[in-house]
Parts: sequence; structure tokens; C-alpha cells
Amino acid sequence: MKEIMIATKNIGKVKEFEHIFSRYQIKVKSLLDLPGAEDVVEDGDTFEENALIKARTIAEQYHIMALADDSGLEIDALYGRPGIYSARYAGPNRDDLANLNKVLAELETVDDLNRSARFVCALAIVTPEGKEYVVRGECEGQILTECRGTDGFGYDPIFYLPHLDKTMAQIPKSQKNVLSHRANAFVKLEKILKNLL
Repeated sequence: MKEIMIATKNIGKVKEFEHIFSRYQIKVKSLLDLPGAEDVVEDGDTFEENALIKARTIAEQYHIMALADDSGLEIDALYGRPGIYSARYAGPNRDDLANLNKVLAELETVDDLNRSARFVCALAIVTPEGKEYVVRGECEGQILTECRGTDGFGYDPIFYLPHLDKTMAQIPKSQKNVLSHRANAFVKLEKILKNLL
């Protein structure tokens, strides 16, 4: 069975990738499987740059095909914030609830018609030989004024999908894995994967 290293310690992301890669009979490993593995410093200016930095670092360190994603929430009324800082928007502790509450506070005076947003995901694959591929996926929605739903992670409880009349935290994982920003990016990555594997 082929293996791929996912450059993350985020268990939510690992589970999503495990589900996606299972149809290809690819074993997913992550930084959670490497005791002592340090987080890669993400100092790029875009989702794409950060994904490539992480994938490059892991591919070089462990001589394995590496996949990294950089994803986050862009809110139009906040000029694209939190953007690449989504995971640590409220501070370095990466506290999902604190991040979510900061966004809600910043949007407190914004009316319903101006709460458009999108989840963005850049996926990068780097092979042990140094070949690099990057794709981008998006999922459009709106930001609610309060949380709805208990599934998902991060900003899912306030990210509303008008065509479903539900938040990302109210839909089953199987549905999320079809329409999420990560799923949309992965569809673009599939052609690349078929050639690599």
C-alpha cells in the first residue's frame, strides 16, 4: 500500500484526508505519527505559499511524498481576514472557539446581506524527487451571528451554506467531504495523483 505524509497535526484535517484517500488505497500518515516532529513555520503570504513550504519541508526531511494544505476563512466585510491567519486569529494558542468569537465580534455591526465569505484550501504535493504541484479549492457561504451545529471544527458552526439552509457543522461528514473547500481542491488534485501513483 502506498503512503503519503500529511503535513499537519490537526486531527480534524487528518480524518478528512483519511476518508478521501481511502478510495485510492493510500495509507495516510501525519505529523501525529512522528513523536517530536516540529510544526513547520508558515511564513508565506498566501495559502498556496504556505502549503508548499510545509509539503517541501516534510518531503525533504522524511524522503516521502508529502501533502500539505493551508486553509482558512476569507470574509469580504473584513477585507479577506482572517485569511492565512485563520487558525491563530485570536492568538498563538490556536483556540477554535476564541477564533470564532473574535470573528463574530468583528462582524457584530455587519448586516446579513454583507456577511459573504468563503473557505479556501490550497493543497500542495511535493515528491521525494522535488516535483511540486499546487491547487486551490473554495466553498462559498455566509457568516451567521451565532453558532449552529456540533459537527466539524474551526469556523464550521458559523459558516452557513444558503443552498442547504445549514452550516458546515450541521451536515454529515459524507456530504462535507463532497462540497467543502478541501474536497473541491482535492478534485483538482486527483488528476495529478493518478499520474504520481
